Amino acid sequence: MSEAHKPKKELILDAARDLGVQKWSVAEIDQLRRKLLAEHGEAGKTGNEYIADVLKGAGLKTQLTEREEAEERFEEEFEDILHFSTLSDAEVSLTRLDELLHRFKTHGEKAAVDRVLEIARLGKRRAEMISRNRKVDEKKRREKKEIAEWFRIWLETPDAFFDWLEVRKSSAEFHATFGEIEEE
Repeated sequence: MSEAHKPKKELILDAARDLGVQKWSVAEIDQLRRKLLAEHGEAGKTGNEYIADVLKGAGLKTQLTEREEAEERFEEEFEDILHFSTLSDAEVSLTRLDELLHRFKTHGEKAAVDRVLEIARLGKRRAEMISRNRKVDEKKRREKKEIAEWFRIWLETPDAFFDWLEVRKSSAEFHATFGEIEEE
């Protein structure tokens, strides 16, 4: 088949092989796009997203953002971290998020720090959503409202959160509403 009549996917994969890149970042994908345009003119004209999709479809590794890289590098750390079916579960999740936040900040892993905060915001939104769901038992809704507040405070002041939580859990209002939290 002549170069002029090759499907665009084939042109992309041929050019990718020529470049010999192991892991395709945004910069390498853009370099590939420019190479296609230079070598094939109008027939090689395409967007970076399409190129990335073709590369992924062919089983090649792509890394489009720092966040994706952080998610890939720390996948096990982020996996299954968000649990808050009970107040105790929520405290464990926030403890783990706090540990990750401090570790990633210490090592200058900005994208991983951002991902930790994103997960915490997701936890807050989920708890808020459940707390407003009239189909959920009133006791569970109160717990979720409390948990959403915990996430809010942790997001605003992570360094003071656990001191605040100890004071909160020892308050008369907390005990009247939730009783004792069973530690696991």
